[in-house]
Amino acid sequence: MSRIKVIQHHEAKGRLLEIYNNLVETRGKLAEVHKIQSLRPESIVKHMDLYMEIMYSKSELSRADREMIAVTVSVNNGCEYCKLHHAEALNQYWESDDKLNQFITDFNSSEINAQQKLLCDYAQKLTLDPESFSDGSIIEKLKAENFSDSAILDATLVVAYFNFVNRIVLALGVESSDDEVKGYRF
Repeated sequence: MSRIKVIQHHEAKGRLLEIYNNLVETRGKLAEVHKIQSLRPESIVKHMDLYMEIMYSKSELSRADREMIAVTVSVNNGCEYCKLHHAEALNQYWESDDKLNQFITDFNSSEINAQQKLLCDYAQKLTLDPESFSDGSIIEKLKAENFSDSAILDATLVVAYFNFVNRIVLALGVESSDDEVKGYRF
């Protein structure tokens, strides 16, 4: 249950209604993480701009890789809402509930390749122990495995973005139902 006032779609007027309607039209439905920002409608627009840039723009990282990082961050932060949403998105690519469930339980023992495990390890460390990056050795490890500077930046942006969103969700009490998780356009 949200901890602040939320303006529901049927209550929205003006610019907020326009933003809500656009999200329904482009994404298939309106997410609770957007409605929690209803008191600041333009923050929803900026949030979506950032999300689309980080998760959908051209990158050396695949969409599945980015969703995998999103799930890793969300699992490590205990953010059930984002974990559920982005596990659903990840499974659009993997199409295997077993692989997904094993990944969520322990990415190191899951059926992902060594580079993907390295990305997940990176996401986990940056989420849980950001000060461990002060000497640059973790970045050098990625470079030694042929990750370009651009790919490292993209991975870092995904990790940072999901730490940002996880904190909004956890602080403000955003919750999800099974119904809400399904039906988005990926």
